[in-house]
Amino acid sequence: MTVTPKSVGLSAGVKGARISANSSGRVTRTLGIPGSGISHTKTLSSGASSRSSAGARPATPSSPATPKPPTPGMFAPKWEKELHKAVLGKPDYSSLARIGSEYPPARHIAALLEATLVSVPAGDTARGLELISWLFADGYDPARDDFVRKYLPSAAFTLSIAEGISVQLAPDRDFIGLLLGELHQEAGNLPTAIDTIEQLEPSTVSAVSLAELYIAQERWADVVDLTEGLINEDEASTFLLIQRGIAFREQGYPDAARESFKEALRVRSRPAELRHRALIERGLTYLKEGKRAMARKDFEKVLAENSAYPGLREHLANFED
Repeated sequence: MTVTPKSVGLSAGVKGARISANSSGRVTRTLGIPGSGISHTKTLSSGASSRSSAGARPATPSSPATPKPPTPGMFAPKWEKELHKAVLGKPDYSSLARIGSEYPPARHIAALLEATLVSVPAGDTARGLELISWLFADGYDPARDDFVRKYLPSAAFTLSIAEGISVQLAPDRDFIGLLLGELHQEAGNLPTAIDTIEQLEPSTVSAVSLAELYIAQERWADVVDLTEGLINEDEASTFLLIQRGIAFREQGYPDAARESFKEALRVRSRPAELRHRALIERGLTYLKEGKRAMARKDFEKVLAENSAYPGLREHLANFED
């Protein structure tokens, strides 16, 4: 599943067989032979199909059969059939609220799907908060949900947890907590967002979310403690190093701040938005030290790559005569 303000999609299945659906109602089925490069994609909503092959040979009648995505059996409960149809059959996300209300066994998973497929993408933060808050308070864990295990075994959510940082997460207890924290942050409930994330199992992902929240609350010492001993191993650690540098600068330790920014910039293959953020923050550190030439150099590095970077023109205005 992909959860963003602009689009929503879901892909589920097993190796060699997947069903994909998006918020526009388009549904496709892809069957293939794992490792062969041969696949067949059919658009179920229109019946149109296309074939593609990354290998040198076409599919032949002797190709081994591929597993079909699971569907509810004849004796499956009515709620299971309706929920499967609403999400994976002929998608009708507007029916999720009704299914959850009408069938108690479907209440939890229907609430999660309504929040991620309807409320959050539509920008309805209040409804999303209502649903996810209830799930979190009720102790719901999608990883233990029989519907998720049976029909969405390889489902994953893409969640933006900080500027320039998006992660793919399996539907589990931590995902619900992280999403709830993000919704509280969007609603301006920063203390509640922090309290929520602090209840989760410690991880790089939760650390990224916490660091951003601590920075927003000017809890500089907490940011430093959270990022102790960090090295630049991935995009998340790059983000955390930038937050560590900001915290050191605001505490009056410019040398330590610049060391953190140096480590954040050490790996040049990181996304441009992270590199630019590190350069801007290092430039602001130089400026605070009175090292105007060094600050201008960092700002102009960003200017050369992205002249529309937010706030860059204001920073450069400091050097106008």
